[in-house]
Amino acid sequence: MRHILIILSLFISFNIFAAPPKAPDREQGEGPYKRLILRNGYMVNGEGAPAQGPVDIVIENDRISEIVVVGNPGVPIKSDKRPVANANDKEMDLNGSYILPGFVDMHGHIGGSAKGIPAEYVLKLWLAHGITTVREPGSFNGIDWVMEHVKKSNKNSIAAPRIVPYVGFGMGQNAKINTPKQAKTWVKEVAAKGAKGIKFFGARPEIMSAALSEAKKHGLGSMMHHAQLDVTHMNVIDSARLGLTTMEHWYGLPEALFENQTIQNYSPNYIYQNEQHRFGEAGQLWSQAAKPNSAQWNAVRDELIKLDFTINPTMTIYEASRDLMKEMRAEWHDEYTLPTLWKFFQPSRYAHGSYWFDWTTDNEIAWKKNYQLWMTFLNDYKNHGGRITTGSDAGYIFKIYGFAYIRELELLRESGFNALEVVKSATYNGAQALGMEDEIGSIRIGKKADLVIVEENPLANFKVLYGTKHFRLNDNNEPSRVGGVKYTIKDGIVYDAESLLSDVRAIVKQAKTELPTSPEQH
Repeated sequence: MRHILIILSLFISFNIFAAPPKAPDREQGEGPYKRLILRNGYMVNGEGAPAQGPVDIVIENDRISEIVVVGNPGVPIKSDKRPVANANDKEMDLNGSYILPGFVDMHGHIGGSAKGIPAEYVLKLWLAHGITTVREPGSFNGIDWVMEHVKKSNKNSIAAPRIVPYVGFGMGQNAKINTPKQAKTWVKEVAAKGAKGIKFFGARPEIMSAALSEAKKHGLGSMMHHAQLDVTHMNVIDSARLGLTTMEHWYGLPEALFENQTIQNYSPNYIYQNEQHRFGEAGQLWSQAAKPNSAQWNAVRDELIKLDFTINPTMTIYEASRDLMKEMRAEWHDEYTLPTLWKFFQPSRYAHGSYWFDWTTDNEIAWKKNYQLWMTFLNDYKNHGGRITTGSDAGYIFKIYGFAYIRELELLRESGFNALEVVKSATYNGAQALGMEDEIGSIRIGKKADLVIVEENPLANFKVLYGTKHFRLNDNNEPSRVGGVKYTIKDGIVYDAESLLSDVRAIVKQAKTELPTSPEQH
């Protein structure tokens, strides 16, 4: 609880709890249709099967009713096999595009980083990158504010992914939770408000145990950022044994792998509220853990798998730690980064994650080595049957909504996942971790019509999913841009991704006239 109180007080000091602009009524998106037929696409079902097709997919009132293979690549379609269209049906010829399940972002804040980030900006960037479901961790804009957007998204009265609200443990309390009874009472209250889960940062074991047992009674999920202030008595193994279902980032995992110590080897001058201390020394943590394939490594891995524990790594959010200049100059900043966000990203001793006080070559090298060990564990966990999901945590550390999620796919690929394993982590695994695999997460008859349509092949190159598209030399020896998500379908509603991105660019352009602090001015 100490950690969350520190974070909440930090947010309050920046006026982040001043409610940002709410999402406007939906003007984008067509449908849902009584009957929609997607013609001539290559399907990647999200469960691990290779691409199939060309296929025709029939969607009736937001449910997939038919999936029909209608021929072979490179030759004419066999028209006699195709589902017959009725006069009132909507048909879309996808002409060899790739069709994937809608992406699940398991760590997506609608806001709560910089002051006043419009919900429309965040939600449209998510949709434009194929994200149809988001687990909202913490509800830092306030439970009521988030729940209003949850309900509107469910009704599709706003252009937004499906929002699964998790509430920060203790949020809304006037006083600190000090007893198991208080923890259980709080869990009951947030469950009654519609929360689907709880985000923990750390608490005493008896309080965690009470909260997790009560959460299970109400069917609530759980996720945890194992904060350094409490990790000595609650690492990943400890919390998983108590019933925690998901860990965020990687904090708490190296600590569970310690062999020759019980506490991180902090420098004597370390102060937690010094953000460069916090992130600088975090980059040295994996080097203190047990080595790959050691007895301790294997024991932790195997027990977490046995407990059906989910790891949601969010590697993307720490990437500036290993290459600051690259993240500062990412090509999407110029048109897609709000000036308030850009200002928030600059070095500051007050802002969380703005820790570039004096970031050195050695800091970056330590983090590169950190990533190597972290990625090794993730790949090993996956290879032994563990569940890895995909999350972004954008809005901090030079990371922008939507774009950060696609970068996470690339980082999973770097970790050793093959392309189909990456897609499974981004779709089916997330749905399974949320208990929603019967509804979303893969392309199956009877499931909801949550789909991503891309004209290029993402299995060959995940860069074709970025809103800025993929840089390529064309046949005329000219630089060109190809790809980008073409359509995102959520609840059977077809969104044109480029139209959503155009709206976001307009929001950013207008914001720059009001607060001209932008990447090109630094």
